Amino acid sequence: MRRVLVREELCIGCGLCRVHCDAHHAGGDDLVKALRDRSTPAVGGIRIEQSGIQCLSVRCQHCENAPCVAACLTGALHLDESSGLVLVDHEKCIGCGTCMLVCPYGAISKDESSGKIVKCDGCTDRDVPRCVSVCPNGALVAVESESAAAVEAASGSRRPILV
Repeated sequence: MRRVLVREELCIGCGLCRVHCDAHHAGGDDLVKALRDRSTPAVGGIRIEQSGIQCLSVRCQHCENAPCVAACLTGALHLDESSGLVLVDHEKCIGCGTCMLVCPYGAISKDESSGKIVKCDGCTDRDVPRCVSVCPNGALVAVESESAAAVEAASGSRRPILV
């Protein structure tokens, strides 16, 4: 399963990961074309948290026992067995927001134009997640692993944040 490792010591809070994720969820990788015709701001699966000089890119952690999946009233949120990712079926989503309330990371947003939720989908349609490919400092790294524990062990003494 592919995960994104956030190396918080390298994050400068530039927001490129968020902007490119927003564009990707709005319909493309060309920022101008994807975002120009929207009447509401695009919402992707990332937000940037900043406290002083410390920054962190926050997104879905794709929990093994995801509370958002359990809380979803329609079954729109589900754990994809093949990728290990928590994904959204937008046809089933009614935009009620119960998943947003129970997410311990605050990683689920609502797209104002569609009324549906948006979260990190791991860019399953790409070889490398969009956020990883645009990060100028290498703060976001895609890793392949069978388990979260293996990724933690590979990161050394610091506990990584999986996304």
